[in-house]
Amino acid sequence: MLGARDHQSMSTVTDTPTGALPATASAPASERVPAPRGRRAHTRRRHGFGFWAVAFAFLSVMAFATVPAPLYVIYQARDGFPTFTTTIIFAAYGVGVVGSLYLAGHLSDVHGRKPLILVSIALELVAAVLFLVWNDVTGLIVARLVTGLGVGTLTATATAHLGELRVRATGSSDSAKGASVAAGAVNLGGLSLGALVGGALAEFVGAPLMVPYVVFVAALTVAFVLVLVVPETVARPETRVPYRPQRMQAPEGKAAAFWAAGAAAFAALAVQGLFTSVAPTFLGTTFHVTDRLAAGATTFGVFAASAVSQIVFARLTQRTQIRLGMVLLVGGLAVLAVAAALLQVAGFIGGGVVAGAGVGLLFRASIASAGALVGPERRGGVLAATFLIAYAGLTVPVVAVGAALLVIPTLSVLIGYVVLVAVLAVIAGTRLAARA
Repeated sequence: MLGARDHQSMSTVTDTPTGALPATASAPASERVPAPRGRRAHTRRRHGFGFWAVAFAFLSVMAFATVPAPLYVIYQARDGFPTFTTTIIFAAYGVGVVGSLYLAGHLSDVHGRKPLILVSIALELVAAVLFLVWNDVTGLIVARLVTGLGVGTLTATATAHLGELRVRATGSSDSAKGASVAAGAVNLGGLSLGALVGGALAEFVGAPLMVPYVVFVAALTVAFVLVLVVPETVARPETRVPYRPQRMQAPEGKAAAFWAAGAAAFAALAVQGLFTSVAPTFLGTTFHVTDRLAAGATTFGVFAASAVSQIVFARLTQRTQIRLGMVLLVGGLAVLAVAAALLQVAGFIGGGVVAGAGVGLLFRASIASAGALVGPERRGGVLAATFLIAYAGLTVPVVAVGAALLVIPTLSVLIGYVVLVAVLAVIAGTRLAARA
């Protein structure tokens, strides 16, 4: 559903190098990209290893972010809290992501990619321990908040770092595009994997509220160790740069394009937010699906479709991807709403998967468009600002849904949500396509 300088939730690519663009992406393809000033040049092999190490760390952090999705129904049954409380727990994650994007999403441009990635992994380890030792409602809220802080610190930073490592490993700036595709797939693929792993472990292994977190403590520890030996790709400034939070100001003369990209990303993650918060509960209360693996598999299907669509349609022009993304997103949401009204669980899940494929294309294009608005020296900050808007879409609408469920029937809330998200996606996507 999610940056020191990307959540590209959230992870993305474009026809021109995107959020993962290296600082030297404008150089001719044949040129070798120099190592950061003042540092010894690293071998291609070491940068190649660094690429895969950061990709594994990115995957692990994003997967951990969705592990609790299929477990909410277990917490809810154990403690007897309403669906609204579930949305508050989930919203804490979004608040953490948005907060860290605002406060730290741009810092890797100054302090380096590697330190921020290590901080992110450390925060996820703290969150995993909190889930294990403090799992009442208050503890869940705090753990999800810390999880969000780590994800927000990571997304933009890891996206940029992957591109830079790949370019240095290959010696060609053309490889940035492939790196941005990989970043998008790892981001959304990790989100899908976490829900599936959480659901599977909860269904087939004892202690469902402990084992998933123990598994990820191990994975995150390995990721931390691997990143320790990854080369840095950002040169520290010679003079101290004063700290200031991430600015939400659009690039000069490009406000319309920036806000179109942000609105499209907001709509895309609003769909993901639905499936990582209340959809598993909806499956249980409306369709009476109590299998934990099924709940995890549903979230997995939506996010996996988002990741796969970015790879399958990577060769299409950006404008075509945006238009196809709108069709899939709106069409999938329509199928989902009709299936919910008719109590057809297969249609509900299938509609979510189709919408997820559209989310992947629209989100990818949004991040790519935003990253292309500025030069490499400002790209991290612009990406962080775009992710900030996107993760607001992951949080604000879901909290509104939770509040509405207190007084409005579930089906009416779901259909209203679908209509509003679809309308926003069409408006923002149309404007984004016009500028592609």
